[in-house]
Amino acid sequence: MEPIILASSSPRRQEILKLLNIPFRVIMPNIDETTSALIEAEDVPEMLAREKVMAVIRSLPPQQEIPWVLGADTIVIKDGKVYGKPQNQDEAEEFLREFSGTTHQVITSLVLYNGRKKITTSRVAKTNVTFKTLTENEIQWYLETGEWHGAAGGYRIQSLASILIEKIEGSQSCVTGLPIYELYDILQEQDYSILE
Repeated sequence: MEPIILASSSPRRQEILKLLNIPFRVIMPNIDETTSALIEAEDVPEMLAREKVMAVIRSLPPQQEIPWVLGADTIVIKDGKVYGKPQNQDEAEEFLREFSGTTHQVITSLVLYNGRKKITTSRVAKTNVTFKTLTENEIQWYLETGEWHGAAGGYRIQSLASILIEKIEGSQSCVTGLPIYELYDILQEQDYSILE
């Protein structure tokens, strides 16, 4: 298999590529992730994933052959509000209180650049996540774990937060940040086989 450039420093995305035995190297994209209010919230992940891929391509020497670049972006939406990565513990606490006893949606977009065909293709995954009604003790316990750091929505479904989640409708890997089915589908479409 050819190596893929992953336009992300996310350990979770790297773990999923390792799980699938896909060779990769990481190049952190240098992009501004602030978005215009004119862009629909649901379109933000694809726009940012595409920007990450293009930023990595622009950062490479012009003569370098670029086989594959994969970008991904995840957002959490509830009642039209977008929840990014909490800036501090107070904001993480606010997120948990707003998620308590309710359902929100996680959207992850993938963008894959195929260097041979010089094209990008994309996929979007959406998952509904329902939190149990959280007690004060549960909120404080989770905040003290520190897991909320650097996580969209302020929680990690693949770790301790799973005890607070009553149900999910859709793909858990979407919430983790790299939906496996959509990744396989987009690679298969571009004749990149992982079944070797």
